[in-house]
Amino acid sequence: MAVKFFGQFLVEQGLVSREALISAIELQDQKNLKLGEMAVAMGYITQADIEKAHNAQMSKDMRLGDLLVEMGFLTLTQLNDVITRQKNTHLYIGEALVQIGALTSENLQKHLADFKADQAQYVSDGIALPPGVANSKIWEMTADLTYKMITRVLDLQFRPGKCALTETLAPNFMMAAMDFNGDVEARYLISVSEGLQKTIAKAILREESVDGEPAEVLEDTVMEFVNVVCGNVAAKASQMGVIMNINPPVTIRPPAAGLPVPEGHTALCFPIHIEDGDKMELILLIKK
Repeated sequence: MAVKFFGQFLVEQGLVSREALISAIELQDQKNLKLGEMAVAMGYITQADIEKAHNAQMSKDMRLGDLLVEMGFLTLTQLNDVITRQKNTHLYIGEALVQIGALTSENLQKHLADFKADQAQYVSDGIALPPGVANSKIWEMTADLTYKMITRVLDLQFRPGKCALTETLAPNFMMAAMDFNGDVEARYLISVSEGLQKTIAKAILREESVDGEPAEVLEDTVMEFVNVVCGNVAAKASQMGVIMNINPPVTIRPPAAGLPVPEGHTALCFPIHIEDGDKMELILLIKK
């Protein structure tokens, strides 16, 4: 078994058809509005306001709603109204399957319990490092900010796997890396599959399709994402009293056998599970 999402679990168990799952996802897309979309639908802000807030998010560790309030686009009362409307109207995939007649409410609860039991060994609810890792608070913060930026900048749904020590960096389509030096020395790496590289490019370039873009542009967008994350990490570390200088990002094409961890380094691997089989990992090569 492996990490999977609830809909995928139901299809693999033969409990719903793939066609039913697709119909349920389409229903979710119609019903579930993001916070910015909901605020626009309620007449509180404009699309231009959202764009300005998204741009500000690239360099500021704040949720979109809080940022819209700080920038004066929403009042706190309006933000609470939007969040309440979101919660009251949100449609989960299981509920969507019930609405289209693919599951009954009674079966849904049983399948949810089976799914949680199946996945308990794979997915972490928090960020827990292996024992004995130096400067653990810094690396926990780094992982936390990475997860936040995947949500805020890339608009991706994901499930974080459990952090583990590794001796070899697993092969993938490409890696983007940035080095930290100062009070701590480490290399930050994001490893992505080919499909996920395109997903990142669409988010960074704000394009519906990037099929015509050259390979260099696609690689640059992954490096830009790493640059955004690491810039926020360095700023947060400064608030914690730790100096983390950053260097320009680089791309790496790992060989089919993967890359061995350099001598004198500890490697932390954070699996990041994306739907549709795309592969992403955060890897921290920490100098001992």
